[in-house]
Amino acid sequence: MKGNENGVTISLCMIVKNEEEVLKRCLDSIKDLVDEIIIADTGSTDATRDIALKYTDKVYDFQWVNDFSKARNFVFSKASCDYIYSADADEYLDEENRKRFARLKKSLLPQIEIVQMYYCNQLESGSVYNFDRELRPKLFKRVRSFEWIEPVHETIRELPLVYDSDIEIIHKPQNNHSGRDIAIFEGLAHRGEKLSKKLFSMYAKELFISGTREEIIRAGDYFTAAAESGELDDTGLKDAVCVVVYACYLRGDFLKMYRYALKEIALKPASEVCYVLGEYYLSLNDPKEASVWYYNAAFETDSALSLKHGGELAIAKLAQCYRSLGDEEQALFYEELAEKKKNEEL
Repeated sequence: MKGNENGVTISLCMIVKNEEEVLKRCLDSIKDLVDEIIIADTGSTDATRDIALKYTDKVYDFQWVNDFSKARNFVFSKASCDYIYSADADEYLDEENRKRFARLKKSLLPQIEIVQMYYCNQLESGSVYNFDRELRPKLFKRVRSFEWIEPVHETIRELPLVYDSDIEIIHKPQNNHSGRDIAIFEGLAHRGEKLSKKLFSMYAKELFISGTREEIIRAGDYFTAAAESGELDDTGLKDAVCVVVYACYLRGDFLKMYRYALKEIALKPASEVCYVLGEYYLSLNDPKEASVWYYNAAFETDSALSLKHGGELAIAKLAQCYRSLGDEEQALFYEELAEKKKNEEL
């Protein structure tokens, strides 16, 4: 392990599988900024392992069990430096952000336990995320110390000290990972495992933003059962109803679609439900009624899962409706607005 007289030491920890196309780019951008590189290979059948061995001798085989947390916990357990940097093979740092990373390494206060960095370029490959740039925890203190706080009735500080850096990480995946993620969700649901609030919402988002027709239809019964369980909070129920309405529309169960949509509309409807109703009326060749629901999706409601369905997609469909109705002026207006909205979301 390299010494570092002017700052903290950092272990780079990665889990990889069949990343021969991108791994070199990632490692070249970070190799001289970290003090050790640790890679867990979860079953590559290409040259990934050979590439990794050119950068480090700490390459471990880890049997994939459809659980990213277990794989990350394994590779983190091999780290020995002050901090652990978690990276994926399809991300990298450009030269400006390499400089920022180097400055951070030299100046990082030892009290900081988590450093967040900006994850960029998320929308290019149709990921599950709604924003092209957002902060994510990337650098973690390996051994956390406990600190007493409060001058009287003292207690241990439980929340970590988090620093939001200006470092931007470029994410350039070779393909969309949603199918892989949805397969894991389906396996969890099939085994009857209860999802956390976060995972339940992420499953719904994956489906609405990137799911195939078949994946959404297959998930319909799971989200119906969740919606009827009485165990969801208001946010979870809204997420579930959005998926149920969409699944019912896709499989042609319009009675059930309306039953759930009307329950949602009676309270505070989500943009996604209004969007699906717009799709339904457009499929009936009724652009006038469809335009009402697309307008509601875009301007009268808030998105629960997908900003696009309450933004550029709904507005673009409004333009389509007005063109079908022979109103070219309104069609052009909404086309321009949809493009503007798309650029705002990037």
